[in-house]
Amino acid sequence: MIADTSTARIGYAERTDVLGFVRRLDWLLLAAVGALVVYGIWAIAGITRFDVTGDEGYYVVRQGIAAGLGVAGLVVLLTIDPDVYRRAWKPIYVGTVSLMVLVFALAEANRGSKRWIEIGPFQFQPSEFGKLLFVLALAGFLAERARRIGELRTVLACVGLGLVPMLLVFKQPDIGTSLVYAAALAAVLFLAGARWTHMAALAAVGLTVIVSVLWLLPAAGLDVLEPYQKARLTGFTNPDEDPAGLTYNVTQSITAVGSGGFDGRGVADATQTRLDYLPEHATDFVFASFAEQRGFVGAAILLLLYLLVVWRGLRVVTVARDLYSATVAGGIVVAFLFQVFVNVGMTMGIAPVTGIPLPFVTVGGSSMVANLLAVGVLQAIHARGSTGFGPPQRPRR
Repeated sequence: MIADTSTARIGYAERTDVLGFVRRLDWLLLAAVGALVVYGIWAIAGITRFDVTGDEGYYVVRQGIAAGLGVAGLVVLLTIDPDVYRRAWKPIYVGTVSLMVLVFALAEANRGSKRWIEIGPFQFQPSEFGKLLFVLALAGFLAERARRIGELRTVLACVGLGLVPMLLVFKQPDIGTSLVYAAALAAVLFLAGARWTHMAALAAVGLTVIVSVLWLLPAAGLDVLEPYQKARLTGFTNPDEDPAGLTYNVTQSITAVGSGGFDGRGVADATQTRLDYLPEHATDFVFASFAEQRGFVGAAILLLLYLLVVWRGLRVVTVARDLYSATVAGGIVVAFLFQVFVNVGMTMGIAPVTGIPLPFVTVGGSSMVANLLAVGVLQAIHARGSTGFGPPQRPRR
């Protein structure tokens, strides 16, 4: 009888813990992400309806499969205590760099880039998953040195670690994703408590590097960027230089956004998208295609959903139980916001074309899965927040 009573109490306690954990999830964040996934798949259904003859749902099915895999991964990651990542930051970092190196050995060249690895019928882009792994690793490095974050050598060591995967991604070449890594690096340094003077110095160095890559080195006969990358940046700084060639994509994108009007032209009448006047309308310029079909109203709903995700993500930073969790959450949110801003901006000519995907909308399974995994980590941090499960972790000396 005593044994039965003890077993019943243990079972009740376990059920209570599980229910308590579920209640501590950020359900508003989950709802916003769920709405984005559904909204994005609905957007792709219209944007790609005429892309594959005889199979209107070709891309929709693939996006749905990727979303299903991402949700499964989200559920798994929210059950993992973030402290596991903090303790394992070194293997995570090595794994991240190894993935980037593996691309050069296994990936097939596509349009001059090596970004995707094929495994049977599946294809994935390591740099997309690297965005999350990058943040987890660098936040762990800084958490170990929390008491020395004010020292310049700590900041430089973190930057050195970050430069390795950034340069490997840049060499694929994928300048857009390398910029996302740079934004995440700045975020984790700031949230970990790096001094303003050090951050300002890094910003100055970064600006010098950009000027050198774009102007000084080419003037000296040393080209760092690929010709198409140079053309994209030249087109951004001189949008009227060659509207029929160099800036054709951006010109058509701006036209698509403007032609959508208030409530859109619909799927059948969106000629920029349907007749392929707008290149890459399901990837780089997916926002322009969506704005053409659904107008200001549809685009505004999408942007408001992004804003809701960013707001809830920033709230996760405020309730995180320790420095590591807060730094990871901040890095994830800043990388997410940076991608949205640049992708939307480049479709309207206020940011250079860099190939950064629009989260939860752009066709591509890697992006969908990676973003849902990042949400899983955010939920794990929120559920174990300052008043949640597990003791707070003290930073190591």
